[in-house]
Amino acid sequence: MKLPENLRDRLKTPLGILLRDTTKENILRHIADDSFIITVGDATTEKMIKFNLTPSLSIVDGLEKRKKRAIPQGTATKLFCDNPAGEITPQSISTIKDALKSKPPVQIIVNGEEDLLVIPVCIHAPQNAVLMYGQPNEGLVIVKITQEIRNKTQELLNLMD
Repeated sequence: MKLPENLRDRLKTPLGILLRDTTKENILRHIADDSFIITVGDATTEKMIKFNLTPSLSIVDGLEKRKKRAIPQGTATKLFCDNPAGEITPQSISTIKDALKSKPPVQIIVNGEEDLLVIPVCIHAPQNAVLMYGQPNEGLVIVKITQEIRNKTQELLNLMD
């Protein structure tokens, strides 16, 4: 499924709370102790690992602001999928579902781009999940997965070609 031009601006609006102060203490204020932590993005994943907040699921692509970088290392089981920029592939959705059924921590390494995978993650994540992703040049977005978020992201997915 490809992202149509008319949806691009809608996706620039954070799905959750935008934190400009991304210290460990401030991030922890927004996450319950029993949360299933999901990160999308290399810098976000690396930051959580440095804070000793190992994501239950992390999704990375070895790129940061379109520049090659080392994939954040951790002890996670690795899964792989292809997902071209501006798309959400059936394979990536299937890999996310498989990862969510696996014993955490799991890391999905994307050949392509992981940005839009925030959408299927919100749809399929467990009820106690908290999703974190970077908002370029602004901060960190924290999304508590609720039925409202699931509905909103399902609507976005349905609008893709």
